[in-house]
Formats: sequence, structure tokens, C-alpha cells
Amino acid sequence: MTETTPETPRKPSPEEKRRMRSAARLYAVQALFQMEAAGQGVDRVAREFESFRFGMTTDEGEELAEGDYDLFRRLLDDAVMWQAKIDQTTDRALVAAWPIERIDPVLRALFRAAGAEMVNPATPIKVVINEFVEVARAFFPEGKETKFVNAVLDHMARDVRPEAF
Repeated sequence: MTETTPETPRKPSPEEKRRMRSAARLYAVQALFQMEAAGQGVDRVAREFESFRFGMTTDEGEELAEGDYDLFRRLLDDAVMWQAKIDQTTDRALVAAWPIERIDPVLRALFRAAGAEMVNPATPIKVVINEFVEVARAFFPEGKETKFVNAVLDHMARDVRPEAF
């Protein structure tokens, strides 16, 4: 009788880790949007995403990316904990005629997720901006929103972490 040992999970490559972090940011924006739109709490939405969306295969056979669970959860928790501060920072970055309550709810969720990552110095600020501009591009592939997002995030970053500039 041959004894088999369980296979040790392979560690993700640096490129796979980068893709997982990018996916976590995208999922965080979706989760924050869902929380606001449906009035659901952070724990319920986080569990749903972690259980059913990370690495899911769609009805069309497309496999969604596996996300970085730790980054995803940290972005959600920090966005909820620091929402008032993040929204104030976003308001200062927007023109006076466009308070955060008047902008697209997807962009509002994006600014909250990006702001949550900005308040944590673990990620370089330019990486945060670039990553969330790419997230904006995923939601608005043909729109002017990516330039708008880049400008707002740049203003937010200068407010939150001026030492990075």
C-alpha cells in the first residue's frame, strides 16, 4: 500500500501576489459599493466575497482572480473605520460644487478604498494611486473617469501623506 502525503500548497510568485493585491482592491471597491447600495454590514459582505467571489468561475466560464484576503479585509475595515476622515479628504480634493455625496457611487466606493490604503503607510502612495486608477479603468473603460480619479487621488495623497511628495 502506497502512502500519499498531502501536497504542500505552492507559494504564489511575486507576480501572482501582485495580481492578488490588485484583485483585492477591485473586490474592495465592489464590496464597499454593495455595502452602501444594499445597506449591508462589513462582515456579511466580506464573508460573501471571500466565500463566493474570490476565484469564482462565472456562468460564462471566466475564472475570477483570487484576491489577497488580508489586504481585502484591511481595506474594508479601514474604509469603514476611517470613512468620515476619508470622505472629508475626498471632499477637499473635489471641487466645491461636487461634494462626495453627489458623485457616482462606484467612484465614492473607489475613493473610500483608496483612502483606506492611503492612511496605512505600508503601500507607497504612488502604487496606491496607480492601482486605483487601474481599478477605475476596469469600471469605466471608455470614460474620462480615470483622469478624474487620478487627479482626485493625487490631491487626497498630498493631503494624507504630504511627505511622499
